[in-house]
Amino acid sequence: MSDTAILVNTAVAVVAIVVLIVRFKLNPLVALVLGSCYLGLAAGLGVSKTVETVGKGFGDILAEIGLLIAFGVLMGAILRDLRAIERLVDKLFHVFGPKRIPHAMALTITTFLQSIYLDVLLVISAPLARAIAPKLGKYGTARMATALAIGLECGIVFTVPGVGALALAGLLDVPLGTYLLYGLIVVIPTVAIAITITTFLLTRGWWKPELDEQELPQAPTPEPEPTSTGGTSTLTKTKTEPRLVLLFAPLLTALVLVAVGAIAKMANWSNPVVDLLSSPMIALLIGLVGTCLVGRKYMGQPKVEESLATGLRQSGQILLLSGVGGSLAATIKAVGVGDILGKYLSASTWAPLLVVWALAAVLHVAVGSVTISAITAAGLLAPIAPALGLSPVLIALAAGAGSLFLVHLTSNTFWLLQSLMGQTTRGALKTCSAGVSIASVVAMGPILALSIFL
Repeated sequence: MSDTAILVNTAVAVVAIVVLIVRFKLNPLVALVLGSCYLGLAAGLGVSKTVETVGKGFGDILAEIGLLIAFGVLMGAILRDLRAIERLVDKLFHVFGPKRIPHAMALTITTFLQSIYLDVLLVISAPLARAIAPKLGKYGTARMATALAIGLECGIVFTVPGVGALALAGLLDVPLGTYLLYGLIVVIPTVAIAITITTFLLTRGWWKPELDEQELPQAPTPEPEPTSTGGTSTLTKTKTEPRLVLLFAPLLTALVLVAVGAIAKMANWSNPVVDLLSSPMIALLIGLVGTCLVGRKYMGQPKVEESLATGLRQSGQILLLSGVGGSLAATIKAVGVGDILGKYLSASTWAPLLVVWALAAVLHVAVGSVTISAITAAGLLAPIAPALGLSPVLIALAAGAGSLFLVHLTSNTFWLLQSLMGQTTRGALKTCSAGVSIASVVAMGPILALSIFL
């Protein structure tokens, strides 16, 4: 089959996936599998080879990141029920004060809380942010909604163990420790700068409280602290409540171990014990066991079991979506798309990274899901990565940045932020759609800067 025919069939497969998800409301899991099967058959792999490729791609990616996703989500489920997030936000407010709380809260969410399942993290943190908003003056809602949107969405794709970050690292064969380090280098300035830019625009006449905010009554609060609106916690606030540092110590230990392993690898230093403990699977397992022990002490074993059961339910769809992303990547590689595009793309300039960003951005605008667009873009790009001659971590980060562009009306996160933060649709388009799009563009700055050295 000619190169043109293969590229046309690939384009048809991608467009078909988008149409099935957006127009016909088909589950993304089914749409991605159908798209992969169509591409394999249309490009001449044959029935047996197509089925084998789709199945193998699914299994390979889950073998690499499946346990990592599960461990991260389970840790997050226990931390949620320990009221760790509510207490952390309360602490941030008292330490940083009203002026700096949007940046502090966003950076904390995007760096340390990515083990929490996104919808759960949003449902818990949004009422806290809304309780803080009146303390920030006229633009309090705009500032806190912007901080939440940018912090949540950037963390998904740039920070380990964010779902998008794990999928991108797995599909593009990026060591998780490497992604962790470079992801932090990108995400911290991106979040800080994007919030500053968006806040500047909103407070210079763009935000109209009478049009952009809903007149909704605040939920009753049993105590004056911002954390009191946190909702359904299984841990009652008592004198025996654990210190925050104890709650987050297992998760932080896991991330430090992964980072140590990455640094050791860069320094070409090896030690059997360090190699074992710093491997992502073992590091996150240590974090999960530690979190379970803390939960058992302060909630009791039955509550820990309930938290784990909830986490297992939440991780199922994430695991399946990541797996079918691997199926698409394997099929694209098998039909030779990488070799074909490699003839036309060159690493002689930084332009290929902009192509990566644009591809992920287009997919996100069409599909409306950051995670799905990041996974799909990574699947398309994985076979091309060797031909580009660029470090896979740069391609992964650029795909993550592009997948943030224009969070809009088809996104569940958009509507949750709109309702939970008391915004009108017009207001959410400013804080969420525009704010996260600014972050998407800003992120390419540090990514292009990294490309000079990698």
